[in-house]
Parts: sequence; C-alpha cells; structure tokens
Amino acid sequence: MRLMTEPNNNLIGFIASTVEKLSDDMTTMRDQMATMGDQMATKQDLAGMATRRDLEGMATKEDLARLDGRFTERLQATSTAIRGDIEQIQLRLDSMEHSISSRFEHVEGEVSRLRSAVYILGKDRPEVLRLLGQSRA
Repeated sequence: MRLMTEPNNNLIGFIASTVEKLSDDMTTMRDQMATMGDQMATKQDLAGMATRRDLEGMATKEDLARLDGRFTERLQATSTAIRGDIEQIQLRLDSMEHSISSRFEHVEGEVSRLRSAVYILGKDRPEVLRLLGQSRA
C-alpha cells in the first residue's frame, strides 16, 4: 500500500502546487485589472471627446497646406506693396529735404545781406552793432 500512497502523494502535491500557482496568478491578475481600471477612461471622460460628426467640419492637413500657401502668397504681395510705398515716401522725403534745404540756404543768404546792410547803416551807432553781436573795434 505504501507503493500506492507515494504516487498519490506526488499527485496531491502536484495538484496542490498547481492550485497555489493558479491562486497567485489570479491575485496578480486582480491587481493588474485594478491598475488598468484606474487608467481607463470613464463614460464621463469620453463624453467630452469629439465624435466623427464633430470632426467632419475640421480642416485636413491638405486644407491647411493650401491655406498656408495662399497666406504666404498674400503676405509676399503685401510686403512688396509696402516696400514700394516706403520707397515712394523716401523719395518724397528726399525731395522735401532738398526743397527745405535750398529755402533755408536762401533765408541764410538774405539774413547775411540784412546783417551787412544793418552794419553799414549802423556802423556809427554802437547800440545797433550790439544787436548784431559786434562791438565797435
């Protein structure tokens, strides 16, 4: 009978170790499921997400690329026009500067002639010469 008991003991030991291993595996799986449950989205989380119908009106990458191309063309055209306007303004400012400069030179010449005339007319009167910034030498 002893011969029969030994294989039975081995079988019972095998079954017991298998059951114990399955129990450990089940505990591990429960832990993993609990962790996954914490990481999964709820219905409330999913309610805020867009649906296909919501996405139908949105632009695709191709749409955005075309729009970018058109925007770039318009930007280049506008910047070219602005450069032209700036050049015209520079030309006008140069013209105005030349005009003001020549007028200023004309006024300086007239003031110089007037100073000379006042000097000649007032050379005998020291108060007039003081007005011109000169004293009698």
